[in-house]
Amino acid sequence: MLRDYFLNKVEEAITKAITEQKLGQMSEYSKGTLIVEKPKNADFGDFAINVSSLARYAKIAPPVIANTIAEFIEKEDNEYTVIAGFINFKAGKTLLSDLVNEIIIKNENFGRPENIEKEKIILEYISANPTGPFHIGHGRWAAMGSALANLLKFYGHEVYQEFYINDAGSQIQKLGRSLIIRVKQELGENIDFPTDEEERKNYYPGDYLIPVAKAFLEKNSDIKSTADVDKIDLQVYCDFAKEYEEQVQRDLLDKLKVKFDNFYSELTLHKSGKVDECVEELKKSGKIYEQEGAVWFKSSDYGDEKDRVIKKADGSNTYLTADIAYHAGKLERGFDRMIDIWGADHHGYVARVKASLEALGYDPNKLEVLLGQLVNLVIDGNEVRMGKRKNMVTLEDLVDEVGVDATRFWMSMRNIDTTLDFDIELAKKSTDENPVFYVQYAHARACSIIRNATGEKTDTQTGKIIPPAITQNEFDNLIKNFDKNLISLTLTEARKLILKLEEFKHLIITSARDRQVYTICRYVQELAAEFHSFYNSTRVITDDKNLTCARLALVYAFKTVLANALNILAVTAPERM
Repeated sequence: MLRDYFLNKVEEAITKAITEQKLGQMSEYSKGTLIVEKPKNADFGDFAINVSSLARYAKIAPPVIANTIAEFIEKEDNEYTVIAGFINFKAGKTLLSDLVNEIIIKNENFGRPENIEKEKIILEYISANPTGPFHIGHGRWAAMGSALANLLKFYGHEVYQEFYINDAGSQIQKLGRSLIIRVKQELGENIDFPTDEEERKNYYPGDYLIPVAKAFLEKNSDIKSTADVDKIDLQVYCDFAKEYEEQVQRDLLDKLKVKFDNFYSELTLHKSGKVDECVEELKKSGKIYEQEGAVWFKSSDYGDEKDRVIKKADGSNTYLTADIAYHAGKLERGFDRMIDIWGADHHGYVARVKASLEALGYDPNKLEVLLGQLVNLVIDGNEVRMGKRKNMVTLEDLVDEVGVDATRFWMSMRNIDTTLDFDIELAKKSTDENPVFYVQYAHARACSIIRNATGEKTDTQTGKIIPPAITQNEFDNLIKNFDKNLISLTLTEARKLILKLEEFKHLIITSARDRQVYTICRYVQELAAEFHSFYNSTRVITDDKNLTCARLALVYAFKTVLANALNILAVTAPERM
């Protein structure tokens, strides 16, 4: 990366200056203390390194120490200037040409860092109850979670994606009772859900259960009356509705290009005995006690604000009990790190789970929890609220309305800790106002430029065939045997675009480190803007064949990097629009 290149130059210069005893009282230097910045004013250079922090060791004024260090920097075709305590660099044609050459050579692998500390990561996200269709919030976790998995894989980690099915609680009983009402309605009985608000909480009255009821009756064709309905055990309705809704969820995930490696059932966790085993382990370690008939975990011993109940007085487990066993099981399966994406309303839950891991002898720092804010769906300027207990706008409704690409991009383009306003009308627009259209159009434009350069045309007046600026074979050979010296022909107008392409390498490292994907969305918008600016100010296809080849190579490099970034987001990079 260029920032590392210039940092190394400065660090080498510091070492030489110390050896020559030119830095006053400074006798040694530890690498890693300086920071590379991007100057706010591009006229000041491409990168700036602040060396003023060394002044207190050298007992020299910041401008003096900066100038002294600069004297020991190797002279190449890069430019550098000293501004106060900063050494500013402007990349020369060699570095910029090498960068374009690197993109063309590495192609879809450009941006992948080398020599990383690879980890085996289990990434859990969405983990919705199988009691109804996904709501809009689930769409945010789906888009961000799968994009994060792609990012971490691109970085070099081994990533295993898991969906934890919450199918062991009382909500499944509510689902079964709700299906019974819908089945009876289908059979003509005048029955409805309770109107009392408290009683209504024991049901899911949404219309989405109507097709489930129809499917149930189709499968059980021997049911002819409501009396037959009451003869069937509640668990049959529970299982049917749960399996139906699980399949609905999985079908939508496939549509959204979200691929899980495993769907882990909470119910099977209980049946396996793992939950009870964890409770016994905690008991052996003296970390649980009984009070008022309930079993409590001493989570306050590990930083939680208070102790937590893991088994109620009626003998049933709390949600925490299963989560303890589930997360301990992840580490038992050999994963180096666990990353969970939870809603912000679960922030108090983090300390409890980490405390349980520590109590069981595991490193709690192996668990990372990303807390995400909700999504506000905006239609015609009005916010639409969502919930399973009434008719709602579902995630599937949204996908059908705006498409998969727009859904994924919009859901990923804000920091996870920021509430997202999803403007459905804007997301559908085929204009530059819509960020996903703006970015995709840039890729399609790059493809169009290459097609126009390599394809024959017909003069509309004479009907004569106009030969291409460069044949397809010549273009293929240009890319296959690229001469990086060509780039020097177009550096003046392409400089900013090349530097933006170079940022992709640093972006992958910081985004993977910080578990952020909104940075990828922001980058592709900035990259598209630089390309559109380059295109609007520069004629790619010219009478000068070498210049045309140089600019076509740059267009190809841009197309490559943009496609790499969009692939991480699982957003299509179209060749035509």
